[in-house]
Amino acid sequence: MRAGILAIFQNYMGRRDDSDVVAGEMHLAEVAEEVGFDTFWAVEHHFTDYSSCPDNMQFLSWVAGRTERIRLGTGAVIIPWNNPLRVAEKISLLDHLSGGRAVLGIGRGLSQVEYDHFGIDISTSRDRFDEAATMILAALESGEIEGQGPYYPQVKTPIRPRPVTQWRDRFYSVGMSPESLEQVAKLGARLMIFSQKPWESWAEEEYATYRRLFEEYQGRAAFPPVLGDLMFCHHDPEVAAAKAKEYMADYFLTIVNHYELMSDRFEKIRGYEMYATAAQLFQEAGVEVALETYWDVQTWGTPEMILERLKRRRDLLGEFELNLISNYGGMTLDEAESSIRLFAEEVLPELHSW
Repeated sequence: MRAGILAIFQNYMGRRDDSDVVAGEMHLAEVAEEVGFDTFWAVEHHFTDYSSCPDNMQFLSWVAGRTERIRLGTGAVIIPWNNPLRVAEKISLLDHLSGGRAVLGIGRGLSQVEYDHFGIDISTSRDRFDEAATMILAALESGEIEGQGPYYPQVKTPIRPRPVTQWRDRFYSVGMSPESLEQVAKLGARLMIFSQKPWESWAEEEYATYRRLFEEYQGRAAFPPVLGDLMFCHHDPEVAAAKAKEYMADYFLTIVNHYELMSDRFEKIRGYEMYATAAQLFQEAGVEVALETYWDVQTWGTPEMILERLKRRRDLLGEFELNLISNYGGMTLDEAESSIRLFAEEVLPELHSW
């Protein structure tokens, strides 16, 4: 079982200089390699304190030069904000720089403020994603990119440096909506999600749908999913529970604000119908109920508590990969690092044995 760390570059409430935020994620990238994690991931987000890493492949190129073993994942490149030719070129270069350690994760994006500042109509995101994702995957397999679509017309162009290794096993796509699940299956990608609902419900609905669609489109069983959790690990169970609830609540409320989940904006945007329904249910339930559900499905506790949680999840879902957001909300860098090191020492060896 693989486990990774996801850097989100959050400047919670704007309390720190951005230079401190970036330096902190640089430090934790080296810690992740040192203590034995399998993958280090970086997000793509722009413009706000919520999360700011405008070029995750550039950041991972720095990580490549500071590490020797750990895989380097984009979690994710937001396809509608990028030219597909440039995505294919940059991930191929990252793969060369890292000795074949690059992992490509892609997504569609949900933030109105980010779409607005790029001058892109968010209602075109689905069509842009479908068109560009197909082009990128084909380019990484063939070494050439071309496209006849309305958004990214592209004459046949070589990717240099040429892709040198197979990408099928290193290609991930975020799938949080029914439409996204189908596209992930069509692409033959590994499913990447961010934990937010009870695992029993997710297993019966989204995961079952993805596995069925993947088998229909690809003619074989689906890959294990990649599950993105908030993580907090501490030896004291009371401290673990209190700190996890505090920092996860901090982070959850930044999600509500950044994605405007208390508004009706998704009702007006084509391609986000599922989010409109989810936002309505969220508003009806209220923030406190939603937060309790969110907190309950994350990875937190003592090492023993975390292992028990993850064993129950494995019994329900079968195999999965774990992607841990470990520096978020109002926690300090020292707290984040201590949590990561304790998890690596007492939880990670057991996960690797599964």
